[in-house]
Amino acid sequence: MLPITETVKKMKSVSPFVFAMEAEQRKAALLEAARLLRENAGAIFEENKKDLALADGLALPLKKRLVFDPVKLETVCKGLEELAGLPDPVGRVTLRRELDRGLVLSRVSVPIGVIGVIFESRPDALVQISGLCIRSGNCAILKGGSEALHSNRILFSLMRQAALSAGFPEGAYALAETRDEIGELLSCDAYVDLLIPRGSNSFVRYIMDNTRIPVLGHAAGVCHIYVDAAADLSRAADVVLDAKTQYPAACNALETLLVSRRIAPAFFSVFADRLRTFEEKSGKKLRILGTPEVAALFPCEPAKEADFGHEFSDLTLAVRIVADADEAIGHINRYGSHHTDAILTEDDRTAERFFRLVDSAGVYRNCSTRFADGYRYGFGAEVGISTSKIHARGPVGVDGLLTYKYIIEGSGQTVAEYADGEKTFSFRDLPC
Repeated sequence: MLPITETVKKMKSVSPFVFAMEAEQRKAALLEAARLLRENAGAIFEENKKDLALADGLALPLKKRLVFDPVKLETVCKGLEELAGLPDPVGRVTLRRELDRGLVLSRVSVPIGVIGVIFESRPDALVQISGLCIRSGNCAILKGGSEALHSNRILFSLMRQAALSAGFPEGAYALAETRDEIGELLSCDAYVDLLIPRGSNSFVRYIMDNTRIPVLGHAAGVCHIYVDAAADLSRAADVVLDAKTQYPAACNALETLLVSRRIAPAFFSVFADRLRTFEEKSGKKLRILGTPEVAALFPCEPAKEADFGHEFSDLTLAVRIVADADEAIGHINRYGSHHTDAILTEDDRTAERFFRLVDSAGVYRNCSTRFADGYRYGFGAEVGISTSKIHARGPVGVDGLLTYKYIIEGSGQTVAEYADGEKTFSFRDLPC
């Protein structure tokens, strides 16, 4: 591959042609990618085994994300097929307005252009990101972690092959492999329109602090569940257990549990039974860090102040008892990362207040925080979850990789006619 600067410079030059491709070409590339991935499953798994064999010193959460097995393969293939089946997002007219007779303004969705995605561990992320960039008409340079080098190489080669077979120009997609290339990529603000980092808190923060390129993502996933006084306790215990234990390394896994003081004794009694069953069946143990008030009701280790607001990414849960929903909301807005937070309650008014006041990208009622995912939202896949309030927020699917341009079609009008009062604007909205 060319040096990163030359690679993204070329990518910038071909990006208008990627945008101009027919929707059927982008769709065909995705379907061909799914076919190639399934056809080459054996080779993919062999390359993934090479990465896993070298991962002994890797932290357990990263090692779990590194695994690319038949379940993950089928998940990404179905995601590609779902993406192909979505309505074409490019060129969608979202506003048409007649400014005056023969002068019409349109707002049209267009790709962002050149996207750099830097991610750790997860080979399935490479497929998801590539698929979303293909569907949205964006060019992309991808930089995976060195721990997934073999997996990323074969997956990227198949995605690139699918794109080329559908008529995408040479140079539209590239894979960076070395750590030194990250620094060079971060300096390419003249050619790269958006960076999307996926990984640990420190990793994402490093990217944000070392580039002038706009960055889309989240630095941490500190997710909360508040069990309200009006919660169905049996259902609440199931949801809490799922949110914490189903996949604790995920950024949408539960990290802090808040429980209403009014029902705390009853809830912990029910939760203890669910937890005991989980630990007996799985052979795993959930570490509970609780305040003194929690410790009086439930066996736990003492929680430190730093535990609230911390992303554990493992089977560790911080627990606090609160007076009511308002105290829970205050805690979440203070300690949370604005990712995904949930309330478990049967009280509609309390739930509505929680929805309005919790300042997070995802706010749920009576369900697990683990639903914060582009695939589970029906987006086909996601490039990440954004806690930003500008542009995309929450799981970023195809729509999050688009911006828009304004197009005016006229018939010889000049501004002077309107500035002098000879003509006036009508501002009549038209069907899109």
